[in-house]
Amino acid sequence: MKTKLYQIDAFTSEVFSGNPAAVCPLEDWLPDTVLQSIAIENNLSETAFFIPDGDGYHLRWFTPMTEVDLCGHATLASAYVLFNILAYAGQRIRFRTREGDLFVERHNDGELAMDFPSKMPVKCDVPELLVEALGLEPLELYTNEDYLVLLDSEATVKAVNPDFKTMVEIETRGVIVTSPGDNVDFVSRFFAPKYGIDEDPVTGSAHCVLTPFWADRLGKHSLSARQISTRGGDLKCELKDSRVCIAGYAVQYMEAEIEV
Repeated sequence: MKTKLYQIDAFTSEVFSGNPAAVCPLEDWLPDTVLQSIAIENNLSETAFFIPDGDGYHLRWFTPMTEVDLCGHATLASAYVLFNILAYAGQRIRFRTREGDLFVERHNDGELAMDFPSKMPVKCDVPELLVEALGLEPLELYTNEDYLVLLDSEATVKAVNPDFKTMVEIETRGVIVTSPGDNVDFVSRFFAPKYGIDEDPVTGSAHCVLTPFWADRLGKHSLSARQISTRGGDLKCELKDSRVCIAGYAVQYMEAEIEV
């Protein structure tokens, strides 16, 4: 069986930046073992698969190690494929996922805006294992499904050099480090070695946590953000009650055909 596979750089308007995701449209689900094998073969932080589902699509995401409940950049990439390659006619796509229904709307300039759940973190004590993994003491620490580590400056966030062998022992899904930005409202980096991703280039799902955190801290609902990984990516974030709007651009890097 041959099927199409697209590689899309998300949260950027230029190839070789943002976060690359593989997108594989299907008519029906392949066995989970095959989906996982495709993700391993792609060796990207996420591979997205979707099938038609009523008036929308059923969307799933796999890292090279496991299926995950929520992924932002591969959702943005999937919407890009539907809007720009598969000629989806509407302005808004509904995706059914493990996290519930997610929506992506296309703006006139090509920007894609995702409607995701808001996940406000709560303050917690700092475990010694986290200090050991990061090599520094957080100003403050918060938790949701990830640790959110507040640091003093963008320079400090850039300088973080984690010990991933230690970090993989931490109980949370991953670790977000964040601070006020020099030219944007806030910056961040995201580490998830437990899921086979030492550092994710741009993490939409982390901004479900970062958006309400910084909205509360800065006293504003519309925020500009940049994830300052090596590739880097730009996001527009807006808090809307129990939801967040995370918007950005995407660009196609590759179209391929795979044999499964």
